Amino acid sequence: MNAYSPLNVVTSLSANAGLVYQLVKRDIEMRYKGSLLGLLWVFIQPLMMLSVYTFVFSVVFEAKWHTDVSNRGEFAIILFAGLIIFSIFSECVNRSPMLITGQVSYVKRVVFPLETLSWVALCSCLFHAAMSLIILVVAALFSGMTLPLTFFMLPIILLPLAFLTLGISWFLASLGVYVRDVQHIVSVLTTILLFLSPIFYPLSSVPEKFHFILKLSPLTYLIETGRQVMIEGRLPDWTVFLQYCAVCLLVAWLGFFWFQKTRKGFSDVL
Repeated sequence: MNAYSPLNVVTSLSANAGLVYQLVKRDIEMRYKGSLLGLLWVFIQPLMMLSVYTFVFSVVFEAKWHTDVSNRGEFAIILFAGLIIFSIFSECVNRSPMLITGQVSYVKRVVFPLETLSWVALCSCLFHAAMSLIILVVAALFSGMTLPLTFFMLPIILLPLAFLTLGISWFLASLGVYVRDVQHIVSVLTTILLFLSPIFYPLSSVPEKFHFILKLSPLTYLIETGRQVMIEGRLPDWTVFLQYCAVCLLVAWLGFFWFQKTRKGFSDVL
């Protein structure tokens, strides 16, 4: 099969599934190795950040969501739903510029499939997102909210996000080898994206003349749609969703194509 074939975006995972699993497992274990609470940090960290964001936006800034959001518990759950989607993207993208430069030994091994490192980063982020979803479900039960059946459609909604994230990850992983400033630029851009995406507020609360600014964020559509299925019990517009999927698949292939084209120079630079 052609090394640049769009099918390789998926086969790069299926052909190396065992390797990806072992690297993801090691990545998660190494992240919490030596810490007193170990894997409990998977739950503690998102809870701490959620508490801070909820206090700042619902108490300090007195942000409002909808008229039917009656307490801060519901506000926190709606906020958390958006943060989970954003965190999958931001955590993986922020790690991407260092994926290759941080694994020089893999670069020297000609047979090692370097493209799987982006899959490892993504799967690790999805693991943490799954743990956060457990927190969201438990919090919803305690606050008296009833999650709709459409909640179980979330994996379908997250599928284009995975391909979008992969494409950008492959591009940044390669670019980070040649331009070391990329990691600093990316961290700034993801912070800007945090506030230019409808996470702490609904898109409907923004004056319509500024909607185009928020729609420049690749996450705006997914965050709004994710909340629809997780909280509001509404199905997405499938026509728009499929169009979004097509764009994300194109981004994934372009990122993969760029990575494969430029990987030959990695060993020379490193």
